[in-house]
Parts: sequence; structure tokens; C-alpha cells
Amino acid sequence: MVEAADLPVPEAYAQQVARDANILLAKASAYLKAEDIPLLEAAFRFSAECHQTQFRQSGEPYITHPLAVADILADHHLDTQALMAAFLHDTMEDTGVTKLELSDRFGKHVAELVDGLSKLEKLEFQSKEEAQAENFRKMLMAMARDVRVILVKLADRLHNMRTLDAVREDKQKRIAAETLEIYAPIANRIGLHAIYQELEDWGFRYLHPKRYEVLNKALKSARGNRREVVGKILDAIKQKLADAKINATVYGREKHLASIHKKMHEKHLSFSEVLDIYGFRVIVDDVSTCYLALGALHGLYKPRPGAFKDYIAIPKPNGYQSLHTALTGPYGTPIEVQIRTHDMHKVAQAGVASHWMYKSGDESFGDVQQKTHQWLQSLLEIQSMSGDSVEFLEHIKVDLFPGEVYVFTPKGKILTLPQGATTVDFAYAVHSDVGNRCIAARINYDLMPLRTVLKTGDQVEIITATTARPNPNWLNFVVTGKARSHIRHFLKTMRYEEAVHLGERLLAQAARALMNQSTDLPEEAWDRYLRENAPSKREEILADIGLGKRLGLVVAQRLLTLAGLFAVGEAKSGPILIRGTEGVAVQFARCCNPIPGDPIIGLIKQGQGLVIHTHDCPQVSGRGYKLDPDKLLEVEWDVPAGKLFDVQIKVLAMHERGVLAQIAAAISEAAANIENVRMDNEADRYTEISFTVQVENRQHLAKVMQSLRSLESVVRINRLKS
Repeated sequence: MVEAADLPVPEAYAQQVARDANILLAKASAYLKAEDIPLLEAAFRFSAECHQTQFRQSGEPYITHPLAVADILADHHLDTQALMAAFLHDTMEDTGVTKLELSDRFGKHVAELVDGLSKLEKLEFQSKEEAQAENFRKMLMAMARDVRVILVKLADRLHNMRTLDAVREDKQKRIAAETLEIYAPIANRIGLHAIYQELEDWGFRYLHPKRYEVLNKALKSARGNRREVVGKILDAIKQKLADAKINATVYGREKHLASIHKKMHEKHLSFSEVLDIYGFRVIVDDVSTCYLALGALHGLYKPRPGAFKDYIAIPKPNGYQSLHTALTGPYGTPIEVQIRTHDMHKVAQAGVASHWMYKSGDESFGDVQQKTHQWLQSLLEIQSMSGDSVEFLEHIKVDLFPGEVYVFTPKGKILTLPQGATTVDFAYAVHSDVGNRCIAARINYDLMPLRTVLKTGDQVEIITATTARPNPNWLNFVVTGKARSHIRHFLKTMRYEEAVHLGERLLAQAARALMNQSTDLPEEAWDRYLRENAPSKREEILADIGLGKRLGLVVAQRLLTLAGLFAVGEAKSGPILIRGTEGVAVQFARCCNPIPGDPIIGLIKQGQGLVIHTHDCPQVSGRGYKLDPDKLLEVEWDVPAGKLFDVQIKVLAMHERGVLAQIAAAISEAAANIENVRMDNEADRYTEISFTVQVENRQHLAKVMQSLRSLESVVRINRLKS
């Protein structure tokens, strides 16, 4: 029992705080063991003592916030440790209490929960976005270890949203946007439907206050106007189910404001056009009765084609199960109906928290836990692939999209993917190795491109090859966080290895330039250099040289000095040979599109490695050349036979039938490939056609252009360099 006189809060608030605390303890005692209640009381008193000098912006003592958070969790029957963590969740962050102190007082598990909820205030970040992303990463990683972390955090955010009136308007909008972007989708993803809807409504209210006010007023008006129609439909549904001898609980439900606003925005509708504001929920005893009830309702009102969804046979990723159908009621009124069992209803309302709310052996509860566990494990996998916290958060946001498609493997297993997912997303969902090696796909037994967007019901078979590897272009169309993180990780690893090889060549060239001869850099010099640049490793130094983050000449000079070999020399080193097979560490500039035979020069560009330009390219022959000559390197072509390079040509031809076929045939006869073509009508008589063709070298390009000039229909042809 908490007494007002014992609380370290102002007298004006003591009675109310004590009353709220005792109501919460009584609520908890209804489902917890008697010996757990003193632990809760101890955590509450410790939190009140820690926060005794702190007040919320509303003027209330700060302890009212953790008390409200614990009360929300008690409504979901969370266990003792979670309720204690709710009381203590701000003590580490705001009062200087250490994790060790919490562990000694309340146990290791409670301390871990509180630590997972605490922000990383003591670390330095480059920007507020980076700090926010790192805090989310820490919280989500803690959630992957213990899902109670996110349950406490969602309750914390929900109470903050309920009391957001007290903060500045700019802060209201920032917190509301964050809630809609991160917290509401997470609540939806783990099945906390009631919390998800309330977070969405509060977020909408503070992010778009005028829209909220107008819609709220319109909804209240519509509620009165449609009450009679809704009542008639409800009575008709109850009567129809009773006639079919189906025992069911039926009630109407109103769509929440954020959902109505989202539908208006996405479908460009006015409020008067959003007719399905009201829906109906039918709760029955077992699964077979769900389908009987569906048949009865389809006999009462006509179903709308294509609007039936069976989430019982194929549950949503968060474990949600129901039959959804849309009917046309009296006066043409659209009706949405959800049909589910009592256990399904519990899962739909509480999601992963149903584990604590309903102690039951029903397999539907275990299924929710399993699906949540699988999602949490995928977070760990994405984290291991992501380069930094901002990238990790970007991947997570993608996976929180609410829409889903359900596709089948050749063996009949169902995979759930977000709307817009492609066959590459499917391949990575099967396994990361399948994604890395995929080269083609069969969708419903037909060969289709890898960028094909999947639809619910598609059967997908991925074709792989051991020599295949991810294509950077895949990042333009994949939508899942898992696919995106694996592709980026592979490309970064590949880029790093290629940068190391390039760095070795650049360093050797710089050493030759300084010594007037080829020389090996002694291991002793490397050891001393790495000690000077700790904690860098040799591969990191070489990669930095290859990517332009360090100058090879500076590193070579220091290494030779440490080895006692350095002497000033005037001779230049030999050129670096460009073979066209170096990978992403050597790039060909888009501004001039060099091909073998063009005089070229290399430009070291930070973060990109060695970029090859033509000698006459404005990027290197203009002002940049004078400002930074040390970053220009002598390079020469050494391309193996058969290697092809993209080059763009523009053809002005007579506007007549079959001209494109004639030009394509001429290019083919010159043994060149057409990679891309674009046509623009310049005038009635002429057509301008741009080609990207693949040629071996400058001589090959000349042969292609000569072949085109022999055509009577070709008026003018020239090479495009940008």
C-alpha cells in the first residue's frame, strides 16, 4: 500500500499519485503472484525518489509518467520485470543511476530492459539524425533479445503522445512524425492493434492539426446521419446468423481518423466519398464456423468482387487471422466485415502481448511468438549487414510497410513480402546465398526478369549460378531491408577488396617514382608505419589509397623514410595499365565515356577510387587540373581482346519506314551490340536516334560509324561524350 505522506512529491499531487499507484498495484495483483507486488512497490518508490526533483512540462511530478507507462502495460498483463522496467525506464537516462546499481537492487533482467530503453547520450554523433538512428538501432537490438523492451517503449511513447499538448509546436510535429514513421508501424508489425491505432491517431492529430479538426467534426456529423442505417445492417446480420444457427457476437466498429485520412490521401477521395467508415466484426467459436458465417453473410448481401481476403489460411506476418469481406448493403452502402474466432480476436487486439494476457496452450498464440521471433532475428541479420545506424534504420523502415503479398515456393511454402517486392526480394527471403547467386526466375512456370514485381498467389522458382554475384542495379528495384542490406554488404566487400589491389599498384608506382627504380617496401617499415597510424591495418591503408582517401605518394614517402631508403628522385614512374576488368575501384567517367584508343588520364577521387577520363575532358583539362595536379595519374590502356565498352552515338536519319531496322542491321554487321536505343522526332522529315553500343575500342567504333554513313537514310552521325 502506497501512502501519500511517504511520497517525495509536492503535497498538491501526493494524494492523486498515491491513489493511481494503489489502483495499478491492485490491477497487477489480479494476475501476478502475491510475492511480486512488493517488488513492484519497491521499484515505484525507488523511481519516485530518483525523479523527486523533476517535473514534466505540464507541471506534474515526473513520477506520473512512469506510473502511467506501467499502467498501460498492466492492461496488457505484462509480467513483473516489465512493470518494474516501466517504473525505472528513465532512471539511467535522467537521474544518473547506473546499470550496475539497478542490477544489484532489482536483478539483471530488469537492468537489461532499462538499459535497452536508455538513449546513448554520452556518445558524440555527427548529426541529430545519426544520434536518432543509433538510438533506434540500440533499442531494436535490445528488442531482438527481449521483446518486452519494445512493449515498454511503445507504452512510453503512447503516454507521451497522450500528453503532447504541453510541449512546443515544433517539437510536437517532430515527435508526431517520428511516431508515424517508426513506432506506429512497429506496433502494427508485432500485432498491438489498439496501440497502433491510437498512436496513428495522435500522430495525425499533431502533425496535421487542421486536417484532424475538420475530419473529426465531419466524422461526428456522419456518425449521427448514418446511425439508423448502421443499426439496420447490424440487426440484419445478427438475424441472418441466428437463422443459420451460428452462435456469434456481432458489433459495429468505426474506422479511426488516421485510417480515413490515409484512404482519402492515397485514393484522392473527399470525406463524403469514403463510405466505408463503419465496419462490422463477427466473433464465432471455431474456424469452421468462420466460413459458415461468411457463406451466410454472402447470402444476405452481395459480395464485392476481388475484395475477399482469407487471413485464416494465410495469416499476416504478425500472426493476425481473420476473414475479410466487402459487401454491398441496403441503399448501396459499402459494408466491411471481419470474421474471426475468440482466440483470433485476442491475438488481433494484443499481438505478441497476448502471450502475457492470455495464458493458453492454443497454438495461435505460439504462432504469434514464432513469427515475432523470426522478424526479430531478421533484424539481427540486417544489422550485421548494415554499414552504419542510418543505413540500418533505412532498411528497417522499408520492412515496416503495412502492405503484403503472399507468394509460394515450388514446394508450396508461403512467403510474405511487402507490396512491390520483386523476384530478387523473394530470392533473399529464401536464403541470402540464393539471392547472391540468382540469375533468373520462373513465375508461374514462365521465365521472367528479376525486376518483375510479384503478386499474391504467384509461384516463384529462382534459378541460380555458382559464378553469379549481386548486381548494383538491383538496388534500384528491391524493396525489402534484407535484400538491400545483403546487396550493399556484398558490394562494399567487393569494392574494398578491389580498392586494396588498386592501392597496392598505386603505392608501388609512387615508390618507383621516388626511388627511380622498382623497390620492395620492407616489413619493418610497414610495422612502424602501422604503429604510427593505429588502429589502422595494412589493408585499410591500401584501400584508402585505392579509394582516394590517402595519397600513395605521401604513404610511400613515409614508408621509405622509415626504412632509411628515401632519396629525392626526379624520374617519373611508368603508367598504370587499365585493363577494364578492375571492378568498382576503377571507374570510367560518365562525362567523357573513354574507350580503348582514346588518350586517357586517371584522377584519384575520394571515396570513388581511380576515375578514368579522356585527356580533353573538361573535368581534368580545366580548372581542376591546375588546382590539384597531385591527384592526376598517368594511365594507359592494356585491354584483353573481347572486352566491350559502352559508347553513345547520335544518328540523324530520314524519317521513313524501316529506318531503325536498317541502322540496327548496320550496327550488327559491324560486330557491335546495341545496349540501348532512344528515338526523338526532330521534324517531319528527320528522326534523331540515340544509341548506346558496345565496342572493343576506338577503331571498332570507327568501323561502326563508317557502316552507318554508308546508309542513304543517315544524314549525320556523331559520338556523344556526356
